[in-house]
Amino acid sequence: MEGDGGSEFRQWCLSQVKGAIDDDVTEADIISAVEFNHSGELLATGDRGGRIVIFQQEQESKALPQSRGEYNVYSTFQSHEPEFDYLKSLEIEEKINKIRWLPQKNAAHFLLSTNDKTIKLWKISERDKRPEGYNLKEEDGRYKDPTSVTTLRVPVFQPMDLMVEASPRRVYANAHTYHINSISVNSDNETYLSADDLRINLWHLDFTDRSFNIVDIKPTNMEELTEVITASEFHPLQCNTFVYGSSKGSVRLCDMRAAALCDRHSKLFEEPEDPSARSFFSEIISSVSDVKFSHSGRYMMTRDYLTVKIWDLNMESRPVETYQVHEYLRSKLCSLYENDCIFDKFECCWSQDDSEVMTGSYNNFFRMFGRDGQPGMTLEASWESSSPRCPLRPWRVCAGSRRNDDEIGVDCLDFSRKILHTSWHPQDGIIAMATINNLYIFQEKLN
Repeated sequence: MEGDGGSEFRQWCLSQVKGAIDDDVTEADIISAVEFNHSGELLATGDRGGRIVIFQQEQESKALPQSRGEYNVYSTFQSHEPEFDYLKSLEIEEKINKIRWLPQKNAAHFLLSTNDKTIKLWKISERDKRPEGYNLKEEDGRYKDPTSVTTLRVPVFQPMDLMVEASPRRVYANAHTYHINSISVNSDNETYLSADDLRINLWHLDFTDRSFNIVDIKPTNMEELTEVITASEFHPLQCNTFVYGSSKGSVRLCDMRAAALCDRHSKLFEEPEDPSARSFFSEIISSVSDVKFSHSGRYMMTRDYLTVKIWDLNMESRPVETYQVHEYLRSKLCSLYENDCIFDKFECCWSQDDSEVMTGSYNNFFRMFGRDGQPGMTLEASWESSSPRCPLRPWRVCAGSRRNDDEIGVDCLDFSRKILHTSWHPQDGIIAMATINNLYIFQEKLN
């Protein structure tokens, strides 16, 4: 049985559910990316239809400590369209793989979004005034005869209804042969990396026609390929340092000061394998699906199929913390392989103070782990069993038959309902997660 430490954890309440709540969900509506911006005021989601929806936190509610503002739709735009690679006779999906915000420098907001092949830089800006009183242009847009103008007037700005515009400022294309799985903005706020299965490229935000290949693990003979890159991220404070995880479960830390091509890593974070526990599924379930630095930059979190591991950057030999997300699935790996669930890529995230971590699971469950040694807590993202401002009740998953109301048997889990994408507000007790086409937002219960 998997227990919980619900009494010692902070309590969470359902705040909002976004998206239609029905069984008739199209493939294009399934959410594939969730990301708070650096202030937490904006929350972006991307879906398989190539759309991005940005939610903004209501300003007036921020003054009330007992009620953080709700998130409402701020802007919706089509980020990517389906494409076709004629050289390879390959369809390129419009699905948004990742969204990353840039730190805000002026009134506008900027974000990077990517599908399998193309990265775009979007500017999101507001307009609440329009110029009126042109000399040669009528209100309906037609132009006057210049000879009919007898007096000159100065155009003035008049108030208008707020309009949010999303415009593509840069398109970074044709640099990846394989599917892009990660993008990460550097702490210098001038460069970013993009990673696919075999290569990592370094871009300058101002230049779309060139990027620098900083990691290349493609072997001369593809039959010798033993692993692929699965996730990559820049260090939050050191602009020369980044990490990437592999399908073999290892994470390599690279220093761009050492060489232009970082094929030789500076550090290798890899847990020694237990030969007695090896099975057909060992390599699949050890593949790193996500890697995230702590806000302090001291630690690194990795997620594989069954566990979350916390690594100290000063110790490569083993993780300092290991959390079992859903160990009860180990006996189900054969059926999970047959229905392809074993290849699901779960994300993970840190709390705003690095004291807790969160990741998703099946049955719309998500797991919270306090880093003080307490057992984890299993909560459910569900509009049916949650009431606003009422704390979520912890669940237990048991191997046998269910005995209590807060228990569920492992055979009763719904594997079609899963939380792959999660994000934690960078400054506040607010978390967001996606399950199918719904965005769930939870707030920490305030006393």
